[in-house]
Amino acid sequence: MVKATVTAILSPSAIKKDTVLLTRRAVEPFMNCWCFPGGHIDRGETARHAVIRETAEETGLELQSPVFLGYCDEIFPVLGFHAVVLMFYGTARGDLLPQPDEVSDIAWFSIREARSLKLAFNHQEVLTRYENHLDSL
Repeated sequence: MVKATVTAILSPSAIKKDTVLLTRRAVEPFMNCWCFPGGHIDRGETARHAVIRETAEETGLELQSPVFLGYCDEIFPVLGFHAVVLMFYGTARGDLLPQPDEVSDIAWFSIREARSLKLAFNHQEVLTRYENHLDSL
């Protein structure tokens, strides 16, 4: 069955939109790879609420006024994984407090630095979509 998921592209402020927050996964699949915060949408939950909840759970931060960026497919037959990820972006408020059960590390990166990292899922595509959006502003 296809899963509906969300991901959050967080910047530290409206001025520093070219800086993004990534978490290092402490669980499979893609253990030890970097990714944007996110996760599954719970039954009866809106996508907007899910992205705010997942961001807080994984990072300790509050996602301010999430804006819908688009979606992408994440299909990995060898892993038996198929999800449609709804991408949101916004600024973060609060103090970093990663959830150790899911996140082994957390850090802010420039988009250029993020490109050089091994990203989980299709998060290179997510990063490209966000960067293209910034270029169009």
